[in-house]
Amino acid sequence: MNNGIHKGLLPTGLQDGLAPAAAHEAAVIERLLSGFAAYGYERVKPPLIEFEEGLLAGPGAALAPQLFRLMDPVSQRMMAVRADMTPQIGRIVSTRLTGQARPLRLCYAGQVLRVKGSQLRPERQFAQAGAELIGADALAADVEIVLMAAEALATLGIAGLSVDIALPQLVPTLCAELGLTPVATAAVRRALDRKDAAALDEAVTASADRALLSALLSTVGAADLALAELRRLDLGASAAAMIERLVGLLASLRDAAPDLRLTIDPGECRGFEYQTGICFTLFARDVRGELGRGGRYTLENGEPATGFTLYLDSVLRGLAPAADAEWVYLPFGTAAADGARLRREGWATVAGLAPDDDVTAAAKRQRCAYVWRNGAVEPLP
Repeated sequence: MNNGIHKGLLPTGLQDGLAPAAAHEAAVIERLLSGFAAYGYERVKPPLIEFEEGLLAGPGAALAPQLFRLMDPVSQRMMAVRADMTPQIGRIVSTRLTGQARPLRLCYAGQVLRVKGSQLRPERQFAQAGAELIGADALAADVEIVLMAAEALATLGIAGLSVDIALPQLVPTLCAELGLTPVATAAVRRALDRKDAAALDEAVTASADRALLSALLSTVGAADLALAELRRLDLGASAAAMIERLVGLLASLRDAAPDLRLTIDPGECRGFEYQTGICFTLFARDVRGELGRGGRYTLENGEPATGFTLYLDSVLRGLAPAADAEWVYLPFGTAAADGARLRREGWATVAGLAPDDDVTAAAKRQRCAYVWRNGAVEPLP
């Protein structure tokens, strides 16, 4: 079909980035990466598409249903488009950077593509920017990652920021300590994810076990209150160790960022399929969807790691709209030296390509805010 309307249609979840929004997104990404670099994180650039097995290794296995796959006509091997950049960082670290001293601090930015969107994020292609801290299992590494993510968003001007902290391995650990079957454990995880007390009662038969797991429903909310409830629970050694690490994280975050809003949802598992320790989700008041996610995980080679990814579509919803560029219109015949000098001074110029009967009208048609006239930059009325 040659109809222009049909040519403009795009698949669901995909869209063209137009001016000035596209330039605004690029500028925000560069600001984020500059902030990561200030913490000592070095930028890497993995490819948009690679062999399928590389994207499915380690933490990438959880994203298998979201991968677009295609056959490489050169190697005749199956390839896939990345749905998330964290698995690629893991591949780079465990292959290209095995000889570098740990811990490694790496950052990245780029587009990802997913088979389908979600209710909160219908977009299937969007930009990510993030950072990974590889080779350190210390609590200080978790603290650094959370603070850096929060600081990056605050520096952009995101208001009403909150960090929701989860322990996705707490429920499986509790269930194992209680001797629950895999089927019962899966039912418990679903019930706690959905905050469904009735489903939780059905999943656990022993009254003492049911009471302990049900108590997790009251440990959700503001960090101080939720943590007090969580510490009252009679937990086994492994689960108790997770709580003590959470206590240390919260204490460090309060010392470093006392104004940061912290909440806890220790039973949350959704979206943390490959995480192995403390995890977090970033939200902001009046912004639809998650701004980003992060947490601790283990690479395929066994190395400990923690990091975060910011979702630029959500981040941009929390910022002021992109402003139009304030260009200077250079009427036809303006000396090249004048235009060069203005650009050196920081102005953006738009040159007239033919004589204008009305220079002011021509400048406005080109969406310029200024015009070069009589040797000076003049604002348009």
